[in-house]
Amino acid sequence: MTTQLDDLMQKLRSVEAEIEVELAKRREGLRYRLENQKIVFEQEALRLQRQVKVALARYIRDANPKIALSAPVIYSLIVPFVLVDLWVMAYQAICFPIYKIPKVRRRDYLVFDRHHLAYLNLLEKINCGYCSYGNGVIAFVREVASRTEVYWCPIKHARRVLGPHPHYQGFADFGDAEGFREKINQMKDGVKIDGAG
Repeated sequence: MTTQLDDLMQKLRSVEAEIEVELAKRREGLRYRLENQKIVFEQEALRLQRQVKVALARYIRDANPKIALSAPVIYSLIVPFVLVDLWVMAYQAICFPIYKIPKVRRRDYLVFDRHHLAYLNLLEKINCGYCSYGNGVIAFVREVASRTEVYWCPIKHARRVLGPHPHYQGFADFGDAEGFREKINQMKDGVKIDGAG
């Protein structure tokens, strides 16, 4: 028996598919395509990108001094990012096989492709790489944590959660003891990562 929540989740998946179609149209408009995971720009698009590139020397010369002085603070986060990344990889490697939780493919979350943009100078490419790493690690960690939550505690919160992970909607409702036990029993053979949690 499907519930209204199941119907809404199906609508959400449908909208996500429509978004992917629109993104493909945008790629065409920006004159690039993906071929076997490789980004291929049309030559004219590359020429136009190079025309708007800000030279590194000018970029540094025109930088706001306060922003330049804050750079060490921003880049100091690389230490906790790397430590969390390594620790979560170790946690997943040790614990997920024991719990029979499907492992998260880290490479799906750490995407480095902005260096292909001809309109970015070297410093902008470094900054983009740093942001890609930081946000990728956070997304990877979130998925590992969400799969852990699916296994150990698939219960919704009583209060609204901002930006819940994709598995959250499949959790038992807060206060539904029978629903919780049913979800836990579903996990006997490992976590079912399929949107339902």
